[in-house]
Amino acid sequence: MSIEARLSIPASHPALPGHFPEQPIVPGVLLLDEVRVHVEAASGRRVARIVQLKFIQPLGPGEPAWLQAQIQGDRVSFRVTATRMGDAVTLAQGVLALA
Repeated sequence: MSIEARLSIPASHPALPGHFPEQPIVPGVLLLDEVRVHVEAASGRRVARIVQLKFIQPLGPGEPAWLQAQIQGDRVSFRVTATRMGDAVTLAQGVLALA
């Protein structure tokens, strides 16, 4: 099963002002929670644990990003990307285990 979804954390989110006040970025845990929400909704199963996770580039407040995930059995491989200056840039990637 494949999952594709648009992600965006609004600049008004309460976690952003304290996460680097002069130049806010979306905390990785917030981005990961968005991935979890979409995976659980699409699969009907709960994410049990993180098998592998790498944050590569930060996401800015209000910046659009795209989730692409592939569910195979009890594993979910995912990648979150954003388009910057016309190029797709990987923000995060990893593998999750489903319950």
